[in-house]
Amino acid sequence: MKVISSAELRNNMKKYLDTARTETVIIQRGRSEMFELTRQNDLPEDFHRAISMDEAIVRVEKGMRKII
Repeated sequence: MKVISSAELRNNMKKYLDTARTETVIIQRGRSEMFELTRQNDLPEDFHRAISMDEAIVRVEKGMRKII
């Protein structure tokens, strides 16, 4: 397990994503927040239903046009 700061993660994202494949990486943000970075082997059940922010905006705009 590695413990790093959020700045260290920002500066070396690739390194710590690669590290998270084999071990847990703890990111400390300030004095009171900690986050755990681990590899997820399985996609969430609804992953393929997810849409991008751009697609969400397009859909909202289409819906607003129908209302107006």
